[in-house]
Parts: sequence; C-alpha cells; structure tokens
Amino acid sequence: MAAAIDLQLDLTRPGFYLRPDYFDVLAELRRSAPVHRALDGSWAVSRYDDIRTISRDPDRFVSGRGVLINDPMRSDGGTLNTFSILHLDPPAHTLYRKIVNRQFTPRAVSRLESTIRHTVASVLDDTVPERPIDGVDDLAAVVPIAVIAELFGVGDADRAVFRRWSDAIIAAPDADASGPGPEELGQMAEFLLARVDSASSGDDTLLGVLNAAELDGRPLSRVEIMGFCMTLLVAGNETTRTLISGGIEALHQHPAQRQLLAEDPSLLPAAVEELLRWVTPIQAFGRTAVVDAELSGVRVPAGDFVVMLYASGNRDESVFGPTVAQLDVCRPVSPTHLAFGFGEHLCLGAALARLETRVFFEELLRRHPRYALAGDVDYVRSTLVRGAVRMPMVLDP
Repeated sequence: MAAAIDLQLDLTRPGFYLRPDYFDVLAELRRSAPVHRALDGSWAVSRYDDIRTISRDPDRFVSGRGVLINDPMRSDGGTLNTFSILHLDPPAHTLYRKIVNRQFTPRAVSRLESTIRHTVASVLDDTVPERPIDGVDDLAAVVPIAVIAELFGVGDADRAVFRRWSDAIIAAPDADASGPGPEELGQMAEFLLARVDSASSGDDTLLGVLNAAELDGRPLSRVEIMGFCMTLLVAGNETTRTLISGGIEALHQHPAQRQLLAEDPSLLPAAVEELLRWVTPIQAFGRTAVVDAELSGVRVPAGDFVVMLYASGNRDESVFGPTVAQLDVCRPVSPTHLAFGFGEHLCLGAALARLETRVFFEELLRRHPRYALAGDVDYVRSTLVRGAVRMPMVLDP
C-alpha cells in the first residue's frame, strides 16, 4: 500500500518545491483537495481551470494586495511604498504595461535572434567539450543576461553583477533582514538610474523608453522606473535561465526526446512549449479575494490569499490527458500551458523567453546532441522559482 501523502503545506517556507514527493503532492491536491487551506491560512489552488478563473477575474481576485507568497504587501495591507506592474490591477495595469509592450512583441524581439545566436555560438565555441562545466553558470545564465543587458542598453555592464542583482530581486521576499539583498538592490538602483538620466532623446533602449515615457501627461517617477527595471530584469533573466537549465536537465533525462529534436530541429518551437509546461520556471503567484468566492465547490472568504500552483495546473490530467506526467516534445501546443501565467498579467517577456530557448537548443543540439549531466543538480530554495543553481555536465561525454 502506498504511503499517505502529507498535505500539511507550509507554502511560506522556501523548499516546498524541492520535496522529493512534490509532484505526487500536487497530484493528490488536484484529486482530493483542489482548493486546500495551507498552514499560513492561504489557499493552495492546484487545478488548471481554477487557476485560469482566478487569473482572468481581477475584479474578484486582485494583485494590489500582494502577488508573492512572502510578499511584504500582504502584511503591509497593500500600502508599501514600492512600485511593480505585478501589483497593479486594471485599468492602471493596462496603462503602465502599454509603456513597454511594443518592446516585447514577437516581431520586436525577433530582431534579437542574431544576437542570441551569436551569444550561444560564442559560448559553445569557447567551451572545451570534454571538460566538465556548470550548465547554469557556463550556459543557461549567459544568454538571458546578455540579452537583457542589450535591451537595457548597458551591454558594457559587468554581466556577473547583473546576475547578482537579478538573484537578489528573486531572493528578497524570502530573505532574512540581515541578508545581502538590500545592498545589492541599492547598487542596482544607483547604476540603472544613472543610465536613465543619461539616456538621450530618441534612445530606443528600455531605459530610454522609460525615461521618455509619460503617464497622464507626467513623466514616470524614479520609483516607477526602478519598479519597471526590477520586474523586467527578473522577467528577462531569471525565468529564462531557469527554463533553459530545466530544459537541459529534462532532455538529458529523456534521451529519446532529445534525439527527436537533434534529428529534426523543426520540432523545437512546439518542444519549447512542452519544456515550459514541464519545467514551469515560476511555480506560484497569488491573488487576494476581495469578495466571497467559490472555487471547485470551496468557499473562499473575502480577504483570503489564493496561491496559484502553476506547476500543478500544468500537470492537470483533466486538461493535458493521461500522458501528462511524460515529457513529449511532440505534444500539441493546445491547450495552452500556464507557465507564463494567464490573463492581463501574462508574462511580458514570453516571446523573448521562447526565442532565446529555441535558439539555445538549436545550437546546443546541433553541436552536442549527446551532452550529459555529470553529477547532482543543486536547486535554489525559494517560494517563487524551482530552478537549478549548479548543474555539472559535459558537452561531449
């Protein structure tokens, strides 16, 4: 008889996503407790349809009282003196998002394909195939950092520093008050605001666009500009790095799927969607119910926080079928996965992440279709992402 699965969930404690039985827990939640009261009083929402319902109903489920599990806005009552488009609800969210929307359309990001391909090729050319490398530091982290630096117009910046700043943003909600996060964020603000101030008229970089932007006839404040920068830095770097490193691991674990892609690169656009479903870089976001609501027959009182478990929605058998627990790079791209969220908060950098990941695996599998992991993978302890921080591997084992 199978052991009972412990559903006493502490979502506020980093490490829940690293439980050895994590996906079994998610499956049991979907089966028996799709809207489940966690230990901190929030509701863990595990079914695809419920997550979509929450995501497309900002009138009942708002972002303005916090979206992260350990979001300071939750304890602050939504009055924290910070800015992020993640915390905005319509109509304000729509107005702010329009400022940078054009920079992230599929057509706009397509101009970066040659830059991305050159970056990937250069990294692979400079790597000795038979020597052990770190799949995160040496491969997965390099491409998104280079691209976001290019978008910001700070290509001359120290990319290792850019990565530290991005890591600090991710870690900040879960960090101890004595941690290095505030210092890193202060350094980032000083650097980026100096670049914003020096942006010239007609500068089409992200910093230039933010410097020139107006909202209701006024320029953006420095707080608003930094809020945009922090959001875009994470969206443009952290999630893509996690997707690429997770894809490296997944295809190593499923060599037949990897061989399909190596033999037929035309499968890669659909395969990227499957890797997004499989990896789900951002594991969870939340909303606050502002009226009494019902999800899967469970009453959620006004004022309660609901946590959308995206990785669970992406393995919902009722939506993706009985093969949901199998990686299938030929899986139909419809229905749509939840890895980029849903509704008005659909990830701004979705087209860019897709492009970077497709190009990365085109180049990697063309050159090194038999790459192999060479040790245990270490993961970050977080309440937001489930991503590798160390991945020993060799390109030509």
